[in-house]
Order: sequence, then structure tokens, then C-alpha cells
Amino acid sequence: MKQWQVEFHEGFEPEFDDLSLAVREELLARALMLANFGPALGRPAVDTLNESKHANMKEMRFEADGGVWRVAFAFDPERKAILLVAGDKSGAGNGKRFYKQLIAKADRRFDEHLEMVKRARDKMGKQKRKG
Repeated sequence: MKQWQVEFHEGFEPEFDDLSLAVREELLARALMLANFGPALGRPAVDTLNESKHANMKEMRFEADGGVWRVAFAFDPERKAILLVAGDKSGAGNGKRFYKQLIAKADRRFDEHLEMVKRARDKMGKQKRKG
């Protein structure tokens, strides 16, 4: 079975470190499931974030430490799952506002990531043409 790569966006790393141990452990367990199943992982573990500007934006869904957690992620052109942002939906009250904020940050971070991938590919292409 193919293992998929799962990576954290650099902006998400310090936020992850600030989460409780129980949430971090559950998130890592879900990331391992994502590594094992890739894009085939579906409901109830993963669902599509329809309001995102990226058609492939998804959310991991789990409960931990008394919270209802969502982690936005997307697969990039290199077929890596990039974990972008997490949030506890349980205290949000208005689910629309929660998702609007989660998706805005996820979209911004995924745009940054895609730009980095593009620059790296452009650089590799230039190096191949020189060599």
C-alpha cells in the first residue's frame, strides 16, 4: 500500500505545539490515517470544505479533550497532504463564522504553499536546462 506524505504548513507548526497533548495525539493519529489512505479517506474522518477557493480543500474531523476539532488540509501537486490550520468548533456557536475564519486561513496558507512549490519547480527546471 502506498504511503502518502503528510506535512505541516510552517505557520501551523507553532499552533500545533500550543494544542493540548490529547488534541495533538488525536491529530497525529488522524494524520497517520491520512498517510495510509490518502485522498480515499472519507467520511466521517474527512469531509470537503465546499466554501474554499481550492476544490481539493478538506477537513479532518475528530473529538478530543472535550472539543470538536477540524483540521483543514489539501493535497498539493506533489501529492503531499499539507495540514494548514486547526480549530475547535465546539465553542464557536455560529458554525458559519467558524468555517469562514478556518477556510480563510487555510486558503491563505495553501496559496503560500503552492507558490513555494511553483518556485521550487521553476528553479529545478532552470537547473535541468543548464545541466
